[in-house]
Amino acid sequence: MAKIINKLTKYMEKIQLMLGVVFLTVFFVTILIQIFARYFGIPVIWTEEVSNYSFIWSVFMGASAMVNRKGHFKFNFLLLKLKEKQRIILNWMINVILLLFSIAVSYYGIQAVMGFWDYRWVALPALKMGYVFLCLPIMGISMTIYLLNHISQDMQNLMRGDW
Repeated sequence: MAKIINKLTKYMEKIQLMLGVVFLTVFFVTILIQIFARYFGIPVIWTEEVSNYSFIWSVFMGASAMVNRKGHFKFNFLLLKLKEKQRIILNWMINVILLLFSIAVSYYGIQAVMGFWDYRWVALPALKMGYVFLCLPIMGISMTIYLLNHISQDMQNLMRGDW
């Protein structure tokens, strides 16, 4: 069962990193379009919204993937001073706190998507704001899955005495 969950999380991470790269590329290209359009005096009003929203998506997909890689920001001063068993317990406690946060992001992200679904973009009214807010529950749910996997692995390590 653990192998299946590990494969699932690796696959999810690959998808999120790919989406992050795609949205970061869209961000970069739209910024370049905006720069050249301003230089030549051509009004292109949609680039600001597209660049903002694509940047938001890239950051949220990257943040979720970094939770899986345990690459998120943390103060490790205390962590380095602890013995291995205490380090595992502290990591477990940090993961539980992050899990509570990710569950909250999932719940309120779903609420935001439902609340803003019918709102429209200003420059591109054919697009709905719900698509922008969809990154919140995707990030929250994937972080929840990643963290449950980390917590499970930490508990198994503690029970087996692998520290």
